[in-house]
Amino acid sequence: MYQSFDTSTAHAAAQHNSWATRSLPSRFASKPKTTSLFGLDLLDGDKVATARMLVEKAIRRERATVGFINAHCVNVAAKDAAYRDALQNCDHLLPDGSGVRIAARLAGKSYRDNLNGTDLFPLICDEAAQRGATLFLLGGEDGVAIGAALEMMRRYPGLRIVGAEHGYFRREDTAGLISRINGSGADMLLVGFGVPMQERWLADHAGSIAASVQMGVGGLFDYYSNRIPRAPQAVREMGCEWVWRLAQEPRRLAERYLIGNAAFLARACIHAVEVRTGVAPTAAIKRAGDFMATFIGLMLLAPIFAVIALAIKLEDRGPVFFSQTRIGEGGKPFRVWKFRSMIIDAERVRAQLEAHSDRDSVCFKMRRDPRITRVGALLRRTSMDELPQLFNVLTGDMSLVGPRPALPQEVNAYWDRALHRLHAKPGITCTWQVSGRAEIPFAEQVEMDIDYVERHNPLHDIVLLLRTVPAVITGRGAY
Repeated sequence: MYQSFDTSTAHAAAQHNSWATRSLPSRFASKPKTTSLFGLDLLDGDKVATARMLVEKAIRRERATVGFINAHCVNVAAKDAAYRDALQNCDHLLPDGSGVRIAARLAGKSYRDNLNGTDLFPLICDEAAQRGATLFLLGGEDGVAIGAALEMMRRYPGLRIVGAEHGYFRREDTAGLISRINGSGADMLLVGFGVPMQERWLADHAGSIAASVQMGVGGLFDYYSNRIPRAPQAVREMGCEWVWRLAQEPRRLAERYLIGNAAFLARACIHAVEVRTGVAPTAAIKRAGDFMATFIGLMLLAPIFAVIALAIKLEDRGPVFFSQTRIGEGGKPFRVWKFRSMIIDAERVRAQLEAHSDRDSVCFKMRRDPRITRVGALLRRTSMDELPQLFNVLTGDMSLVGPRPALPQEVNAYWDRALHRLHAKPGITCTWQVSGRAEIPFAEQVEMDIDYVERHNPLHDIVLLLRTVPAVITGRGAY
């Protein structure tokens, strides 16, 4: 349902013209102070000044996308790349809640104010009423946004909320919705779809929306429409508003708060160690695990190494090992080692076979490569040709789990996003190796590798190593 509260479009346009000629107050002339947390630059300011800044941007037609960062947001961002990208592209991120305050203290940082949306909303409405800025509320169930609009206009005489709609609309109705938002002449758009949907929606449609300031505000319309009571002030001051919210909606919020808060505290502790020591605990754990597992593995696999070496030597009297320059973490070249699975002059013959590659991409691959020897075919099917890369893991050039190391010519052909593969140490196995290997198109392999780079952790590595065993046994996609 759409509700318009102000039809004086001509008056609004006239006000916009007069606002555009005002000089920017000195307190907004410089870029707001920010403090980094979890790799995000969060605004470090007080509530009143922040509300004034946002309204000032709106009436001066300075475009800004605003988001809030709380414990739940950090947890979601760790798993959702699209949401994480949307946050990175926000103009202002505001610290929200006691969890962020705790994480900041652990990392030796602090924020002046808890800039949560529920406290900030009335300050924005008050400032907008005084300055003549107009708002559009979008989100919540049917009637919730309208109820919040009526309540705020009652509290702040002169406040002009020029439209309100619920958040339950079909994808095909989006264009019409945006047309109504733009037609309202709103200076500020507040979107309450919840995380991560609201940030994704704004990222997808920000360029089509005329409102200067666009904010993802979560469920605050529920509070100001009196649908859900807010925690008493004393509870909020203790940083326990989440307990109150959990009591109000236990079924919906149990996982978010009971499991999510524990996960967030773990992330906060890891982040604090990274900030204070300059060493990532996950990286240290990964390296230690790589070293110990590889050392033990090499001792156990020594007899197999000997058998493979003998088989290769007996077939054509050529060298047992094959080494090649690959590109590692940060674009650093290194020598990768394998058991030789091809004829002696395989690299010279490759140039003649390029046109027959089974992949129409930067990566050369043939299902029936004539250069592969009989012993090599068996080694490749079982992935045993990769075993010497355990020495690369031991020296630190590679990890047990990570994106496969690429050839220099392949990296030279990468598109911008594919270069993200180089942000982690290359590995012997990774996501696409246990999901179909060479049967997966190269572009999908890239996306799988990037997803691993952005959210890997020791537990994830263990899962991938366990999944590698059946992948090797079945030989699916290996050639």
